[in-house]
Amino acid sequence: MAAELEHEPLAAAPGRKGLFLGMLQVALSSFGGGMSAWSQRIVVEQRRWMSNESFITGLTVARLFPGPNQINMAVYIGAQFRAFAGAVAAVGGILLVPFSLLMLIGVVYFQFHTAPAVDRVLTGVVAAAAGMALSMGFKILHVYWRDPLALGLAALTFVVLEFKGIGLIPVVLVLGPIAMALYWPRQHRHG
Repeated sequence: MAAELEHEPLAAAPGRKGLFLGMLQVALSSFGGGMSAWSQRIVVEQRRWMSNESFITGLTVARLFPGPNQINMAVYIGAQFRAFAGAVAAVGGILLVPFSLLMLIGVVYFQFHTAPAVDRVLTGVVAAAAGMALSMGFKILHVYWRDPLALGLAALTFVVLEFKGIGLIPVVLVLGPIAMALYWPRQHRHG
């Protein structure tokens, strides 16, 4: 599907209302996690606001900054199309209804959290979220499959985080600048 979309033209830039509703759709589609996968599906595949490459660039930037990735991503998407007002609209869409629902669910959870059925339901939600995260990983892999440097950086990051016990912040502070330096645009000299 992603390869087919690369050749289709992008849709017109969304307005503030479109950004709000699009990010609301992302937020309401991603119960249990997998928000990056849903965000990619809605922003790139369904609404065609940006290319997969532009989305992945934004997701990378969003993950490098402190704070929740999808809030950062909403700011990136909104600002890309409507500057500050677009960022506010996108963040409002991703937060308003989900925050209200979360508060309501929190009240209900604290009333019934000792029930075994609640624990089982949450186990299922976690499994579904893991599957959505894997789905997003495979979509990103498609974009970088022919880039050995990107694959090497991804593998190195995975190994360092998963098997060496080094925390996320030191890895980002070290590998982030290295990756940026390796991919920084350079002028090609002729002659």
